[in-house]
Amino acid sequence: MTSAHPVPATAPHPLVEQPVHVRADVVVVGAGVIGLATAWELRRRGRSVAVVDPEPGSGASRAAAGMLAPVSEVQYQQEPLYPLMTASAAEYPAFVAALEQAAGGTVGHRATETLVCGVDAADRQALADLRELQARHGMTVEQLSLRAARALEPALSPRLSAAFRIPDDHQVDPRGLVAGLLAALTAPEPSEPPGSAQPPEPPASPGRSRFPGPAEPPESPRSPEGAGPAGFPGGRDGGPARLVHGRATGLRRSAEGAVTGVRLADGGMVSAAWTVLAPGTGLGDLEELPEGWHPPLRPVHGDILRARVPAGAPELLERTVRSLVHGTPVYLVPRTDGTVVIGATSREDDLAGPSAGGVFRLLRDAQALVPGVADLELVEVLARARPGTPDDIPYLGRVRDPDGSPVPGLVVSTGYFRHGVLLAPLAARLAAQLVVGGAGPDPGADAEHLATTDPHRFDRPVEARRGDPAPAAAGPGPGNRSTR
Repeated sequence: MTSAHPVPATAPHPLVEQPVHVRADVVVVGAGVIGLATAWELRRRGRSVAVVDPEPGSGASRAAAGMLAPVSEVQYQQEPLYPLMTASAAEYPAFVAALEQAAGGTVGHRATETLVCGVDAADRQALADLRELQARHGMTVEQLSLRAARALEPALSPRLSAAFRIPDDHQVDPRGLVAGLLAALTAPEPSEPPGSAQPPEPPASPGRSRFPGPAEPPESPRSPEGAGPAGFPGGRDGGPARLVHGRATGLRRSAEGAVTGVRLADGGMVSAAWTVLAPGTGLGDLEELPEGWHPPLRPVHGDILRARVPAGAPELLERTVRSLVHGTPVYLVPRTDGTVVIGATSREDDLAGPSAGGVFRLLRDAQALVPGVADLELVEVLARARPGTPDDIPYLGRVRDPDGSPVPGLVVSTGYFRHGVLLAPLAARLAAQLVVGGAGPDPGADAEHLATTDPHRFDRPVEARRGDPAPAAAGPGPGNRSTR
């Protein structure tokens, strides 16, 4: 049974201080939401896992707002991304249920709806036009009167020009999610406590995983291997993950060219039959990547704020509220602990820390949307860089050699930009299937997803590689977008 308390923010975990040689079935490079979710999915499928990262959860995942928004995140000219977002959003309830069971606490998932507002006439028209695009793709967006919107959220400004309700856009707390993933990854193998008053869980067997997701009916469909309930083909627990607090500097390669793990900055190494690269913007820093493979990535910095409702005051908002304020996006995401996340700028500059102008604009626009923001206590100002690709679609798949053959033992999963939290369940499952084998509930859809996220889609023709400089990464996609 899942406890009602949240997972501790500093979940205990094994620490390899100065690794000499760590061995595992799979090594995952990068401990953001994507890397941790992938590692956990691999553990559930019976693989021993090592995760390499100097500071797990401290990168883009630390700053993310956690909006699960496959509808309100829709952008023009990004149609290939829509199926990824909607498919992953559909997997979230089962993903969260299984994670909270494994972690023994809540991760801050809230199924509350989202309101989208506009401030002036141009904002109203832009949102109405976007609603037509969303409707063409089967998404539900309901227009509200301003009176109805303020009945739902009384803190909204009375001077808004438009309001729309999106019932299928929810939220999760990324920091709670990271803590839950760390707890689930490093938890001892499940066993029944003596004297438990609850009916015991069935032991691990070919028909049931010891690290199950939501309860399955007795007649649940089986995976192609027949090893467990659909979606959990491992049939056994891979055991607690090893967290290696270090920096991966390059791949280890066998004489035949297979990837056999990673080298570490402190001189250590991790040996593994499979390596999953999820290092965010650090992908290009790794040595021994396959010849000719230089997937373009750009760091997209974002400023984000956290504020707190004064003690004794009622919560400011119940729902996530997003808005265009004279054409500029802003959002407010309320947490159950009384804090409100305010975000986010999107800038491609050399300023790694928070931008003074960005913070000013966020506070100004948030108050235009919800005047009560002025009464909050500002408790955190943060900036992080998210890994962006030229088309804002992630790289997820097998990495190939110049002759087109898959590099043995290598999978990449990075470049999620502002969608990393939303796409985590889908990305983790697909990456685990690439490593372990097997198929998901809809193999055809999975094949389409992997075709969309092909990590070689920007490769130059072989004849153009010799002596030519690599092309510059494309600039940002369509404007007026928030970061995650």
